[in-house]
Amino acid sequence: MTNSAGPLSVHPDRNLAMELVRATEAAAIRAYPFIGRGDKNGADGAAVDAMRAFLNTVDFAGTIVIGEGEKDDAPMLFNGESVGTGNGPACDIAVDPIDGTSLTSAGRQNAISVIAASDRGTMLDASSVFYMDKLVAGPEGVGVLDIRQSIAENIRALAKAKGKQVGEILVAVLDRPRHEGIIQEIRDAGAGTRLLLDGDVAGGINAAREEARIDMCIGIGGSPEGIVTACAIKALGGFIQGRLAPKDDDEAQGGIDAGLKMDYVYEANELVNSDNTFFVATGVTDGALVGGVRREGPIIRTDSIIMRSKSGTIRRVQADYLAERWA
Repeated sequence: MTNSAGPLSVHPDRNLAMELVRATEAAAIRAYPFIGRGDKNGADGAAVDAMRAFLNTVDFAGTIVIGEGEKDDAPMLFNGESVGTGNGPACDIAVDPIDGTSLTSAGRQNAISVIAASDRGTMLDASSVFYMDKLVAGPEGVGVLDIRQSIAENIRALAKAKGKQVGEILVAVLDRPRHEGIIQEIRDAGAGTRLLLDGDVAGGINAAREEARIDMCIGIGGSPEGIVTACAIKALGGFIQGRLAPKDDDEAQGGIDAGLKMDYVYEANELVNSDNTFFVATGVTDGALVGGVRREGPIIRTDSIIMRSKSGTIRRVQADYLAERWA
């Protein structure tokens, strides 16, 4: 789809977030019938179609810098796709119609629908390398943590900064064979683990939220999720670093050809070089960040969170829809 021409404002404003949340709500609602049904791609396809349809009603000129779906041949909002009416602010967009398709298909917690946005030309296009090694924490991690340090050093440093004992630190990690060594290092350091089945966007954000139990999120997850998480972390005043993790030499060379740096630590301002980032998420299934979609008689209820870095604002949005309109 090509956007029609229209006047562009320089920066997205706070009204954009309330428009974008309609797209994540729609994606979550369309994914709802697939919860626990074992159809991962069916859920993703329904969410993608709904998100695209609603994004294209929003008055902005969005370009998808970070899309989702290429890793596993699922339906996708593709990198480089234009979304919106073409009228309004020019924005970089990162989307994940369902962060946690496996969670959705299995009926497990913490699946969310996500959109992040920033000023045009400010998001790192890491789409040529699918995975990224990430380290995420709250404001206490700024100037204290470094992904180049050992896990034990980072745990001790964060514990000191937060005024906790090492044994009180809880580290979120995706439960993958590639992380067996990391998990053991965390435990050997004396900290505890929160193993995530999927959905490291929620894990990273919860590591930066004051009220969440998680203190740190580490490990290799999707590059798209890293950019999305960075938009939220900037709104929370937290800490994030990322280092690309190509699966082989060919992918590494593809990343280099695309202008990416291998064996390089990307700081928050390199992942998203803007102080005007937006993060919008709606729960698909229940989780610590947001509640999942609920059907209550004739009503479908959604629970969302909206963050904006420029104002440092976090908003909670609950919406009720007439179920008959979604039949």
